[in-house]
Amino acid sequence: SHRALMANGSALNQLWGFSQSDILLHTLPMFHVHGLFVAMHCAILSAAEVIFLEKFSVSETIDNLARATVFMGVPTYYSRLLSRDDFTKDICSGMRLFTSGSAPLTEQTHHAFHSRTGHKILERYGMTEAGIITSNPLHGDRIPGSVGFALPGVQMRISDDGRECDSGEVGIVEVAGNHLFNGYWQKPKETAEVLRDDGFLVTGDIGVMDEDGRLRLKGRNTDLIISGGENIYPKEIELHLDDIECVAESAVIGILDDDLGEKVVAVIVPNGIFLERKVKEALKNQVADFKVPSQFIIVEELPRNSMGKIQKSKLRDAYNEQAS
Repeated sequence: SHRALMANGSALNQLWGFSQSDILLHTLPMFHVHGLFVAMHCAILSAAEVIFLEKFSVSETIDNLARATVFMGVPTYYSRLLSRDDFTKDICSGMRLFTSGSAPLTEQTHHAFHSRTGHKILERYGMTEAGIITSNPLHGDRIPGSVGFALPGVQMRISDDGRECDSGEVGIVEVAGNHLFNGYWQKPKETAEVLRDDGFLVTGDIGVMDEDGRLRLKGRNTDLIISGGENIYPKEIELHLDDIECVAESAVIGILDDDLGEKVVAVIVPNGIFLERKVKEALKNQVADFKVPSQFIIVEELPRNSMGKIQKSKLRDAYNEQAS
């Protein structure tokens, strides 16, 4: 609704300090909420200038960054920028804000970007049905692995089977406020499945809220692996895998297994030669034995959607079909 878009746009405009003197370098697709609403509403509501690129291009982005003050991207954009030697601190000297969303930003990318440019990427969390829900602060600590605090006007809770969780407990993220959608067009059943009677939206994202109110996401509810009766959150394993030198990128999925129900499988984009034995040894020092993948699959790249999100459903479908 107009109310939801205005509520979210106004909150972001103030929270991220937009003004008429800003120049937004816009490279996001306009068919997505991130590009059409989040980026453009911040610029429109503050009468800021927009440098609009038809699509993200590393070379064109580098060529235009020196003219801009704000850049909004997805993690893939930042990793691709970091792969270029001509992406330097000097061309970012006029920038005041880099934001990231639509997919998880790894701690490695966060630290590498800060080391290269002197800027800490501001990670936020949102979805089509609710706009932006949380954000790391403009002024203050931007903690890698955290998507920050609920926006002004946003109510947020973590629930487990209808019970509100305490801080530190893992559950499903639920949100309420004027920023929510009214429902899915002509889909009353689907709308009723995600909107509770008290007005809260069930996001389907698994998270944990720290004592200070910061949210940390564990993944999608659909990504949860149940192996031998144990709940396993793939993101925990992926974070440790991505820290290992011979791993460029990983996606952990559950594959059907006659004995365990699901077995833990890691799909790996290697960095050089992949050393499975060393990877397993490193993981055993970080996670419980039942979380260590029983199988590693090497690929050249992981499937992604237009916003850079890894499409785990495609991986699950492909490898479940092979296993059957």
